[in-house]
Amino acid sequence: MAGHSKWANIQHRKGRVDAARGKLWSKLSKAIIMAAQSGGGDPNANFRLRKAIDDAKAVSMPKDNIARAIKRGTGESGDARVEEVVYEGYGPGGVAIMCESLTDNRNRTAPEMRLIFSKLGGELGKTGCVSYLFDRKGLFVFDGEGVDEERVTEIALENGGEDVETTDDGKLQVTCSPDDYQTLAEAFETAELTPEVKQVTLIPQTTVEVDADTGKKAMRLLEQLDDHDDVQNVSTNLNITDDLLSDE
Repeated sequence: MAGHSKWANIQHRKGRVDAARGKLWSKLSKAIIMAAQSGGGDPNANFRLRKAIDDAKAVSMPKDNIARAIKRGTGESGDARVEEVVYEGYGPGGVAIMCESLTDNRNRTAPEMRLIFSKLGGELGKTGCVSYLFDRKGLFVFDGEGVDEERVTEIALENGGEDVETTDDGKLQVTCSPDDYQTLAEAFETAELTPEVKQVTLIPQTTVEVDADTGKKAMRLLEQLDDHDDVQNVSTNLNITDDLLSDE
């Protein structure tokens, strides 16, 4: 899972840059809308909404924007509903790619996704073409040097954690079932242990090795997909080595 940890951290760093120029607000608004749409507008009773609001506050999204997004999700504003759509495809070297998106117009989003894939050496596939290569998991990534590994492991094992490992880039990674994500997230919060990354995401069962040139082409595709306004999360089975990050 080390490859996923690296990609998760790349997305985390990129998110900070996007937040600095306000680009992240659109994606976070959609996450709030979807959470309120599926579970109601009370964050105390809707953990997904609470997390989406916390993520928005972390990048200084104005309260008015958050309130508008909640109203849209609960249907009070009368705007078009947002739906979750997962796009699957292949990148250079045949690496598998999953794009989890939120859109209010799939007739707009699908052609845009197909164009990004085709322009950067990939191919948008049919539903199910690569999803069998991934498992949905709760993921928590901690700075390996700045956290008490024994304490993290203890809390993880007591609250539904399935696996705790140190990745090859020095991070401490915890995974769990999506059903246990909320319990484990709250346990870490209570213990004042703050992960760099926390999300429910798709993790590859195994990773794929490609040569450096192919890998860098695949990375460009991943970054372009992640940059699309409707895309919430990108997952891949590409093994992201240090060579692929040399131009980062």
